Amino acid sequence: MEIFYFVSLVVLAFWLGACPFSVWIGKWLLGKDVRNYGDGNPGAFNVLRAGGRKAFVFAMFLDIGKGVPFVALAHYYFELPMAMVMAVGLSAILGHAFTPILRFNGGKALGVMGGVLLALPQHEIFISVLIFMFLGFLLIDIDAWRVMFGTTATLIYLVVTKGVSLEPLFMLCVIAILAVKHFDDLKIRPKFRGKLITWLQARKTANIGRQ
Repeated sequence: MEIFYFVSLVVLAFWLGACPFSVWIGKWLLGKDVRNYGDGNPGAFNVLRAGGRKAFVFAMFLDIGKGVPFVALAHYYFELPMAMVMAVGLSAILGHAFTPILRFNGGKALGVMGGVLLALPQHEIFISVLIFMFLGFLLIDIDAWRVMFGTTATLIYLVVTKGVSLEPLFMLCVIAILAVKHFDDLKIRPKFRGKLITWLQARKTANIGRQ
């Protein structure tokens, strides 16, 4: 029965992840195709760019929610081995990133990744990603490299603290998916001109102007 539960949850997680909620919300609430805005990504941030703040919050909530239910069921209800629980989470991320509903042109999977990390019992992974993503936001000027910095730094942290184990392997798989989805943006060389650097430079210029 364990294999049956596992396979069922993997399939269900994939198809829930594959539901392009942001595209549907854009059409239903805004009357717009969010893929015509921003980077053309069928994700929640382009709902915001299309002009709907409330719709963006709703879309983000649903994108994060994609990663939660079946991962939580796998761990807390069916009590599957952690390798299977993580595989269910990866299936949700893959469904969002390569949804058949949009001819495999899915979103960049950050929201659903966050939901999966929230549902996993290893909450330190979620916390680490948040901390390193924020650090990347402060220091780096390109979103794709901020994402890769946050997840790669988390991977390094997990290897150092847990050695060769399921957690680093799971994070490596997540990084591989994100690298594929951000591939074009990663061709641009990153510069350390994030929010913190910009703020420090502005303060320096302002101080020079007062002298």
